[in-house]
Amino acid sequence: MPLFKRNPFGHILFLKKWIIRFVGILSHGRYRRFNSLEIEGTPIIRALPDKNVLFISNHQTYFADVVAMFHVFNAALKGRNDNIKNVGYIWNPKLNLYYVAAGETMRSGLLPKILAYGGSVSIERTWRSSGKDIKRQVKMSDISNIGKALNDGWVITFPQGTTTAFRPIRRGTAHIIKKYKPTVVPIVIDGFRRSFDKKGLQIKKRNILQSMVIKEPLEIDYENDSVADIVTKIEYAIEQHPSFLKVISKKEYAKQEAELDKKREFWNRD
Repeated sequence: MPLFKRNPFGHILFLKKWIIRFVGILSHGRYRRFNSLEIEGTPIIRALPDKNVLFISNHQTYFADVVAMFHVFNAALKGRNDNIKNVGYIWNPKLNLYYVAAGETMRSGLLPKILAYGGSVSIERTWRSSGKDIKRQVKMSDISNIGKALNDGWVITFPQGTTTAFRPIRRGTAHIIKKYKPTVVPIVIDGFRRSFDKKGLQIKKRNILQSMVIKEPLEIDYENDSVADIVTKIEYAIEQHPSFLKVISKKEYAKQEAELDKKREFWNRD
């Protein structure tokens, strides 16, 4: 019998637990004190099976998004409703929780390597490397590693593969859904890009309202839905379909017009 229990990737669970505890305690104030995190849908988390769950989300920073999800998921599992008050929930975290990340990013320094041990399923990007656009074949070992993580527990993935909004959904996510048939839970986040730097390690601006909306699992016909069908469902679910860009543009335009109206009223006063 081994001295320390390991997960399917060979990571010692005792070490993983302490990494999650340490990162959780250090980062808690970033979502509660320096900025605030508005959460919606945590009862959905508690209703999910323990394994074969795939969370899909838009992406705004390398690390702050996924760390926030670790907080929200663990708080929800400890009975918190749409809040992460009292960081004690992180003391016994869910250890079969993983996130998909670019291997290049997770090898970029000591801190990313530590965070990787906390739950990363590292993959090699097929479209970009070292800041340059490339085109290479998908590594089958990457697909099987994601499947291994799903067979063990929950997996967070960012199907656009980039922190840039409204970029196309990578078809690989749809192939994984058809192959492993997970429960697919959409998440929509906002505010992280304004409050953190691109890596999500440094606070860029304080007093920003961050939000995380957890939606009901997608209805997917794993046998009959095509890859294109699933891609479209993902686009709408995480609000990254081009139609949402038009809605946001109209909202932004209305906001600017309202501000101009206030200025006009001010200058036209007697």
